[in-house]
Amino acid sequence: MNILAFESSCDETAVAVVRDGRTVLSDAILSQADMHALYGGVVPEIASRKHVEAISGLTDRALSDAGLTKKDIDAVAVTYAPGLIGAVLVAVSFAKSVAYSLGVPLIPVHHIRGHIAANYLAFPELKPPFLALAISGGNTLIVDVKDYTDMEILGATRDDAAGECFDKAARVLGLPYPGGKPMDELAQQSPGGVYHLPRAHVDGADLDMSFSGLKTAVVNLAHNAQQKGETLDRAALARDFARAVSDELVPRTMEAARRSGRRTIVAAGGVAANSVIRADLQAACEEAGCTLFVPPLALCGDNGAMIGAQGYYEYLAGRRGGLSLNAYATMDLNEQE
Repeated sequence: MNILAFESSCDETAVAVVRDGRTVLSDAILSQADMHALYGGVVPEIASRKHVEAISGLTDRALSDAGLTKKDIDAVAVTYAPGLIGAVLVAVSFAKSVAYSLGVPLIPVHHIRGHIAANYLAFPELKPPFLALAISGGNTLIVDVKDYTDMEILGATRDDAAGECFDKAARVLGLPYPGGKPMDELAQQSPGGVYHLPRAHVDGADLDMSFSGLKTAVVNLAHNAQQKGETLDRAALARDFARAVSDELVPRTMEAARRSGRRTIVAAGGVAANSVIRADLQAACEEAGCTLFVPPLALCGDNGAMIGAQGYYEYLAGRRGGLSLNAYATMDLNEQE
């Protein structure tokens, strides 16, 4: 089954063709990161307009790269939530028109489900059930993946997402947007241990997380150093910041695995590319006797292939969208239109 998949939830326009949920035939991506770097973050209106300009040409490219024609497409999948509402609407509107014109089913896909499914593309042997740590620019979740479309949130951030905090910390340190990669590269230049940064605890919900206090602490450190004329050890702060984020994510993930009885753990999303978090998660899994799956860096960020992968399993579960399908800025992992 060949699925043409669309993703435009933030600042990457992505179109892919995926066969049977596991094989990537093509994955065309156009990033707007350089443009938004001028503003220190994503400008929603600009992102939406650029998606409109790019999506048709990327579709032709994805089909060409796959060696297919429109007649070879069996279904269309699209991210419909969550994300920047104007940006999400672009792919949803385009996908509806493509599905209608081809006379094939339209499959709505939740963005975070897509991130988790990226692992199916990298690891053919991976099958549910497993525990997933989904960490991206807009979401931070610990998910019990009971089956391909049956998922339960065990823990989540109460405020900022981990990826958002990396971007804000990077900006304070004078690093370009998006901040994840520059922060990781800077952190590799120091062993850290210089700055004491807070680790949050949510009373009554010990698997939930909070990153707003950590973000504020980094901002205050930088501003205080500037006001006092002190030199900030940027590399050490980047390392200590990554360690603080990891200290919130990894122990909770392992505790969730213990409570749920899962012995397989999956990482997903852009923040899963961070070397400190990857190393800490690997070490924790080895100590606990768990198997860890972490996608290659190319599948950590937003891409169309992950939407095609999850779209296949949503299709098998009977999920369909019609011409009335809408886009949503926020939506629970298990909520459906």
